[in-house]
Amino acid sequence: VQLVESGGGSVQAGGSLRLSCAASLNPTSNYCVGWFRQVPGKEREAVASISDGGGVTYYTDSVKGRFTISKAANTLYLQMNSLKVDDTAMYFCAAEGGAVRWWDPREFGAWGQGTQVTVS
Repeated sequence: VQLVESGGGSVQAGGSLRLSCAASLNPTSNYCVGWFRQVPGKEREAVASISDGGGVTYYTDSVKGRFTISKAANTLYLQMNSLKVDDTAMYFCAAEGGAVRWWDPREFGAWGQGTQVTVS
């Protein structure tokens, strides 16, 4: 499994960014895929995920109504609107086969290299 994020950058508060994650996944398996973020000195936290069946999305409370996770073919997206300074972090996409606890980064075995989002 390989995951490559893109789309990060610097934006003013209130602006928008769309992150992308190109994923090479086994087409015969179902994966839970998600976005996490991390700031220096803090633990990696879950932002949003899509269940292994693809039918359910999950969001952490702080991004509900502002962020939208989606996937198409082999790409995972995170549309981020109404960005806040507190959204500043390194964002990672992650994948794990089967049903996992979407909020727990320890459940995910495959990670991208991350893309930086800075909101000022």
